[in-house]
Amino acid sequence: MATSDLCVRHSREDGVCRITVDRPEALNALTPGMRDRLVALLDAVSADPETRAVVLTGTGRAFCAGADLRGGAAGGERRTGDVARTLRLGAQRLIAAVLDCEKPVIAAVNGTAAGLGAHLALACDLVLAAESARFIEVFVRRGLVPDGGGAYLLPRLVGPHRAKELMFLGDALGAADAERLGLVNRVVPDAELEDAALGWAARLAAGPTRALALTKQLVNASWDSDRAGAFAAEAAAQEINLTTEDAAEGLAAFVERRNPEFQGR
Repeated sequence: MATSDLCVRHSREDGVCRITVDRPEALNALTPGMRDRLVALLDAVSADPETRAVVLTGTGRAFCAGADLRGGAAGGERRTGDVARTLRLGAQRLIAAVLDCEKPVIAAVNGTAAGLGAHLALACDLVLAAESARFIEVFVRRGLVPDGGGAYLLPRLVGPHRAKELMFLGDALGAADAERLGLVNRVVPDAELEDAALGWAARLAAGPTRALALTKQLVNASWDSDRAGAFAAEAAAQEINLTTEDAAEGLAAFVERRNPEFQGR
């Protein structure tokens, strides 16, 4: 078994896939193998009809401290295009895997989320944070430009001025302030984080899975759409969704005045 497999654990129960980054001695910093393992798992659950929601978290004091840069920054000769290619196939591919996952993804941020780790959390559909969690745009401290989709995600979540403040200064943002700015859905006591995340995941897993996937696509695409494009996408999504069994069940349950029983189909 590869080391990356040991450092990224996953399990599935009652339609919920739990993915845990488990490298606490390194604050869950991602090696290339771990990053690729996360991408593969997200791609797999996206296509798995038995998985209807995802919880992503870490172990120890950190959610994820970002990419593991040890030994990678100065090693070997670098040619023009190497860095862009590495980012495209690495950090950007990971963030895209979260954004494009056809199942709702909940980040349960148990501690520090820094750099790519912060962007990994913010790319998720819902973000729950423990009171001890903090978010750090650490790139400026290393003399680097933010990557892993940060300059795409942050302005859309908090606006350009707040995004620049976080990225220019690199200050740690506590969980309460992250909630106030809209980066976090809810802050809970550390001891309640797991139960809160699994509770939300259970509700999502019992929902109309295809409708949730289409809703996710509409919201994410709205960031880059004009009104005409957004309205056209909405109409097409509703057209597709009305062919699903869950839509038929939901409408029938409304007429019959009962709670729907969605099957994810």
